[in-house]
Amino acid sequence: MPLITDTRALAAFCDRMRQERFVAVDTEFMRDRTYWPRLCLVQVAGEKEAVAIDALAPGIDLAPLLALMADPAVLKVMHAARQDLEIFHRLGQLPHPFFDTQVAAMVCGFGEEVAYETLVNKVAKAQLDKSSRFTDWARRPLTEAQIRYALGDVTHLRVIYESLHARIEKAGRMGWVQEELEALLDPRLYENPPEEAWKRLKLRSRDGRFVAIVQALAAWREREAQRRDLPRARIIRDDLLLEVAANRPQTVEELRSLERVSVDKEGAAAIVAAIREVMALPRAALPQLPEPVVLPRGIGPIVDLLRVLLKYRCEEAEVAQRLVASTADLEAIAVDDRADVPAMHGWRREIFGEDALALKAGRLALAVRGRRPAVIRLEQGTAAS
Repeated sequence: MPLITDTRALAAFCDRMRQERFVAVDTEFMRDRTYWPRLCLVQVAGEKEAVAIDALAPGIDLAPLLALMADPAVLKVMHAARQDLEIFHRLGQLPHPFFDTQVAAMVCGFGEEVAYETLVNKVAKAQLDKSSRFTDWARRPLTEAQIRYALGDVTHLRVIYESLHARIEKAGRMGWVQEELEALLDPRLYENPPEEAWKRLKLRSRDGRFVAIVQALAAWREREAQRRDLPRARIIRDDLLLEVAANRPQTVEELRSLERVSVDKEGAAAIVAAIREVMALPRAALPQLPEPVVLPRGIGPIVDLLRVLLKYRCEEAEVAQRLVASTADLEAIAVDDRADVPAMHGWRREIFGEDALALKAGRLALAVRGRRPAVIRLEQGTAAS
């Protein structure tokens, strides 16, 4: 089986791959019991060769693979690459140049976040081996079935890339794709600063002291999870963190009195210390969350009309709605014709933004003709009340 388990073989393979125009890449990892994803396997395929690289093989050095990821002459093709990119970022090398077939599929009429299996069926005209879909990739030795399954994630990807790339070039939409790909290569997407960890939580109160305690406890939990390489919930679950923040225990005994909360001695001391520090802050030093945006009366129906127009225009252009405008974009446009949102710039404005403004101004109407939606251009900027 094409399984690489030593550095020398990996270096030789990567040297061969550096002669290719592009390589297909995928990873298998485990993270159910750790904070950081544990890389188990990397699959790489060129035009005539595909291998699985055992990242857990004793003594293996992935430096040749990382050099390949950095080679500017070889395009790295992945599908739904966000988690794969996180792994490579942690290894110290984001792949560049890079192409994501899920992003490409969204500008080729395949809808939102299209699954790899869908593209294998519709583009590569093949069927995926599902025998090892749920497997422990950290267990060794790997079976032939596991390796065969893993390689299927890159061998079909070559065909999918060639087909989607040709479609995008023909449609003149490569710039659309590149814009999304550059955003995915922003290292900040894959960093988890503890000070920002509280934003993951759904706060039940806007009280400044409560928010400050949540911020402090979430930052402590994030640091502990990273240091101990454990899932956040193994340190303390979200709901229990919020319960502690609401009760504000300032002694270990008070913390222990919360029946559902169970943390070790070191953790209890850290929690109490963090709460005490926040409780000592003057009111002026407490965080103030921005007031939630309340749309002006009557704006809701306009947002709904814009949403219908967005769906119509995106289906007509065969591009996923998510790439063109978000709900926040629609709300901003409904309120302000000069809204500085992505939907009002570049190719998005051409597809949707201009028509959105025309709809608001009464120069465009939505109708149904022959059981199909239609856009009607109006000569006068008036509409029936």
